Amino acid sequence: MESVSEDEAPTMGLTPAPPLEPPPVKRVTLMLDWYLSPQHAALVVAQERGLYAAQGLEVEIQSPADPSIAIKLLTAGEVDLALTRQPLLHLHAHNGAPITRIATLIETSLTAVIVMGAEQPETENTLAGLHYGYTTGEGRDLSIPRLLPRSVQQTDDFTPPINLHFDPIRAMREGQIDAVADGFYHYLPQQLATEGINTHIIRFDELDIPRNDGLVVLANSDTLARRADTWSRFVLALEQASHWIIDNPDAAWELLISAHPVVDNDINAAAWEDILRRMALNPAALDSRRYAAFETYLEQTGVTSAQLPVSRLAVDPHAL
Repeated sequence: MESVSEDEAPTMGLTPAPPLEPPPVKRVTLMLDWYLSPQHAALVVAQERGLYAAQGLEVEIQSPADPSIAIKLLTAGEVDLALTRQPLLHLHAHNGAPITRIATLIETSLTAVIVMGAEQPETENTLAGLHYGYTTGEGRDLSIPRLLPRSVQQTDDFTPPINLHFDPIRAMREGQIDAVADGFYHYLPQQLATEGINTHIIRFDELDIPRNDGLVVLANSDTLARRADTWSRFVLALEQASHWIIDNPDAAWELLISAHPVVDNDINAAAWEDILRRMALNPAALDSRRYAAFETYLEQTGVTSAQLPVSRLAVDPHAL
């Protein structure tokens, strides 16, 4: 026993274990539904406050040159995530697009029918007499059929709705249309007001269109299971960002416009408080009843011929 020296002590007892290697950073590309605006605040705050990085993620936020390409790029695997509205998710999924909702950013619809002129008591006849334009399938397939009965569309002097190619301001300025079937009501009426064009809003629930999520995050359903852990961590960062925004609305606005000065204008500032009230504080949470009800509505109105299961349309990424 006396011959055993201290030098012979086990090496591991004297040398600390080497530090664990940090997990590799997952790079994620996310394409917005259109140009950056206050409704995207949770995405920006999560990035600026390092919440993605804390989850081992590096997220690149891209704005599309054309809003119609975001879902196309997602289905082609060119981007990892994309934003859209719940009605468009249903319509694209029925056309075979492999897309699934993994998070909700805004829990109420952000679009409505924007009609030129002062608000007045309106009847089916007055609404049916307007010339409409639309920017997406939401306006073309959902609101316009509620505004224009089939009997009106079959008359000889009927003027069909036109595709506005995401430029409703020019169409209204030039007198091409009387109403936009799917305009962003936080921004479009205010933008038109700067052109001297007065408008009023008809919300979709007045047309008996079911309530739906106004802004959702989509992933490619073909890779959903394989990337479930990544999407769970991404949505956790969004949840932390949303709670911080609600607790610090003024600081959140300053952070948003500091990171992206293009957002800093009177119209966006005026919309900020209302956007805050519509933000999802639990982005992962899935209202299955809401998605099932919308599928039922689409089938009953003849927009689709069958119903898709909710699991095909939306998931809670934490439950995958």
